[in-house]
Amino acid sequence: MIVLLHPRSTKPKNRRFPLAVLSLAAVLEGKEEFRIVDGNADSDPGKTLDRIVTESGCTMLAVSVMPGPQMKAAIPLCRAFRDKYPRIPIVWGGYFPSLYTDAALNASYVDVVVRGQGERTFIELVQAIRDRRKLAGIQGISFKDEFGLHVHNADRPLESPNDLPRLPYHHLPNVEDYIRPTFLGRRTAVHQASIGCPYRCTFCGVVPIYKGRQRTETPERTASVLKSLQDRFGIDAVQFYDNNFFLNESHTAELAERLVPLHLNWWSEGRIDAVLKYSAPTFRLLQRAGSKMIFFGAESGSNKVLKQMNKRISTEQTLELAGKIREYGIVPEFSFVIGNPENPEEDTVETIRFIRRIKKINPDAEIIVQHYIPTPHPDGMYGNIDAKIQFPNTPDEWATDRWFNFSVRHDPHLAWLPRRIKNRIDNFELVIGSRWPTIQDVQLPTWGRSVLKALSSWRYALGFYDWPYELQLAHKFVALRKPKLESV
Repeated sequence: MIVLLHPRSTKPKNRRFPLAVLSLAAVLEGKEEFRIVDGNADSDPGKTLDRIVTESGCTMLAVSVMPGPQMKAAIPLCRAFRDKYPRIPIVWGGYFPSLYTDAALNASYVDVVVRGQGERTFIELVQAIRDRRKLAGIQGISFKDEFGLHVHNADRPLESPNDLPRLPYHHLPNVEDYIRPTFLGRRTAVHQASIGCPYRCTFCGVVPIYKGRQRTETPERTASVLKSLQDRFGIDAVQFYDNNFFLNESHTAELAERLVPLHLNWWSEGRIDAVLKYSAPTFRLLQRAGSKMIFFGAESGSNKVLKQMNKRISTEQTLELAGKIREYGIVPEFSFVIGNPENPEEDTVETIRFIRRIKKINPDAEIIVQHYIPTPHPDGMYGNIDAKIQFPNTPDEWATDRWFNFSVRHDPHLAWLPRRIKNRIDNFELVIGSRWPTIQDVQLPTWGRSVLKALSSWRYALGFYDWPYELQLAHKFVALRKPKLESV
């Protein structure tokens, strides 16, 4: 019995399909016995693991690990499992071990790391361990040899989702746990139609893992999967988890045509320069197909900084898109990374000024504000900070308050971001988020929305963001949803 563990990563209200372990389940089905344990739906996953081992046995514990809350939740579960069942191998996969492979292997409770796309890699690993064969020839894994040294095998070529089996949702204990009400609809599901991204922005954690590669399923398959979810579970909305949903216009147009009859509302991510090139008929088609919001990485209000990021867009393109997309009733969600290490004060002033220009062109545009939190990057980290930061060497160190706050972008203590500038960024975020509370917050009462707007309007109008004590107090009584921390 192989146990696929998805440690808790979010609040129950934000629970979504555990796509990572479902993807492994898809390639295991019919070949190996397995069970899915999801900490987002299971109140005591450790107890469930014990019961499975006792009743059915276990040949491997495979754990999906994202940086932040999921990594922190994985540690005690894996440590306890190792103490109780020292002979059962523990395998980590997902973004955290793919980005911080050596740190993951430094944990005594991690035996093997699966890097990047893991379906084929995992099947080969399972067969090798079962047959007691050496791991040296398996692409896409890292492991500890008999001397405890780390061995990193070659990367595995990226495979198209079209060549992989569909997800076996019926293996989840209760599918209803994952279909949630959102601003998109009463029964929102999630789907990932592609893997990777062809761009190489020098702050993005996707780049070190997929190295500028992307593979996308056909529009026919995407529509077929969603039609199946609609027929079986009654979904009326979907959030696409693709890093780059809008790969090219012809693909987008064909997919939109196929989605129109489903009458689904949906959220997705796109590139500003790519979507800006779309024709008016394609935009109208997206509108008819149910596109309600598109997340765009605008990143900075400075063309100089955008060039440093290797973003390959311009501020002029962002402003043009903000105006163009408004004509079609699709809400743009622009994300910004503020605090360029080379001159954080100038970057903060320039980007805040730029965001105000966006809101003037398109008041409905939603704004996500992030501090620059670097990840290891093959081309060097943006801002020339490679020598200014030393990442932790173990998951346990990553779980300390200092590094956990770093990974979730909460008071991250950045050497290049003075406290007064960080406060300015945070205060601006508080003011703009109160002046235009996100439409994604379906639970925010009308009175709460009105109070926040009234308290923040004068501040935004005057550009005065310092000492927003009244807004901080209001947010203690009006719990506003934070899109950068919570799923749609």
